[in-house]
Amino acid sequence: MKKSEIQIFLAHASEDKPAVLALYNRLKQAGYKPWLDKKDLIPGQIWRDEIPKAIKASQIFLACLSGKSANKQGYIQRELRIALDTFGEMLPGTIFFIPMRLEECEIPDLRLAEVGLNLRDIHRLDYWEEDGFEQLERAIGYQFKLEPEEPKQPLSVFNFEVVGVNAKGEQINKESKQSQYFREDLGNGITLEMVAIPGGTFTMGSPPNEKDSYDDERPQHEVNVPPFFIGKYPITQAQWRAIASRTDLKVKQDLDFNPAYFKDRPDSDRRPVEQVNWYDAIEFCARLSKLTRREYRLPSEAEWEYACRAGTTTPFYFGETITGELANYDASKIYAEEPNGEYREETTPVGQFPPNAFGLYDMHGNVWEWCADTWHGNYDGAPRDDSVWIKNGYNNRSPLRGGSWCLNPSLCRSAYRSYGNRRVSSYFNDGFRVVCGAGRTL
Repeated sequence: MKKSEIQIFLAHASEDKPAVLALYNRLKQAGYKPWLDKKDLIPGQIWRDEIPKAIKASQIFLACLSGKSANKQGYIQRELRIALDTFGEMLPGTIFFIPMRLEECEIPDLRLAEVGLNLRDIHRLDYWEEDGFEQLERAIGYQFKLEPEEPKQPLSVFNFEVVGVNAKGEQINKESKQSQYFREDLGNGITLEMVAIPGGTFTMGSPPNEKDSYDDERPQHEVNVPPFFIGKYPITQAQWRAIASRTDLKVKQDLDFNPAYFKDRPDSDRRPVEQVNWYDAIEFCARLSKLTRREYRLPSEAEWEYACRAGTTTPFYFGETITGELANYDASKIYAEEPNGEYREETTPVGQFPPNAFGLYDMHGNVWEWCADTWHGNYDGAPRDDSVWIKNGYNNRSPLRGGSWCLNPSLCRSAYRSYGNRRVSSYFNDGFRVVCGAGRTL
């Protein structure tokens, strides 16, 4: 079965209505079909008629218990009796019974003879524990042998303008574009925007004649990249705190709640988080995956460069150079023939500068962005697809891409690869953005 095919009847006492409503919403968000009188009884319907129908249509009878209602066995027995009457002529095992405590409390023995059910080896679940919802999902998955189900996320469209410049930094074109995206709710009004990147083939790396390029950016090679989703911006300080504060989602390690160096500015919430190492970024992705029940991870180098270039082959997605009006870097240094610009000496809020043709912001400058791969000294033997390249790499080092606020423009090029930073390192210009979707490893 699939989650969307499993109806869960929520038996509860009126005293527990708020907690059960929260459970109902969580089950719905996870993809199940919960049934709750408060939500699913239409005004004017008679509950004595509709509840038996709802129980009959359900695969799971979830008995919600708490200290306030544990001694009120009547409501459980009443709805169990309805279940018995409803399933009187059906085969045993048609409905799966799960007693679940909403809080730590003593509960009655629901296997009493007068209840009328032969409940063998019922394993009580404790929703109030940190992994209570995971317990419930494991029980459902084991009982019904759930098939994997791709989460459905409605896509919205946003419009933006792309600019191009010549070697002098002069604007030579401006084009209107639009991309699709979805918004992930991180709680407390904090959201994460994920942009749909179309699949395609591109040339990864730099040609030998690209100014200030390096041998580790070669040999150039064709890479095929399937469609995926990537963050519209680097992860911000507000987004970081929304996930780092969720200790209930912890996978392997604790996270500093507020690690950023530039955290005391009026606009810090919208600035990229920095001073996070590779392992911090991995833990963030793991927690985000648990929260959303989608697979979030760091991009592979191939995904990152494909997303950054957005169909361009020039050193920057703006063209032959960049300027201080197009990105946040040390613009007092020049790359081509552009005039010297401002060196801001700190991060800036995300989305302040023009995006690339995919609608991604801050891919040049602001903060370095961690990739999932291990470091390799060049592209000999590199995968020809979007795989995370692990084999024969430096296991304690990973590349960062995109340059940062304190670096010269040549280090912000689309092809530039930082020299395999140690994964435990965290500097005030190290950040990351996330990808949504299953990845591959080579």
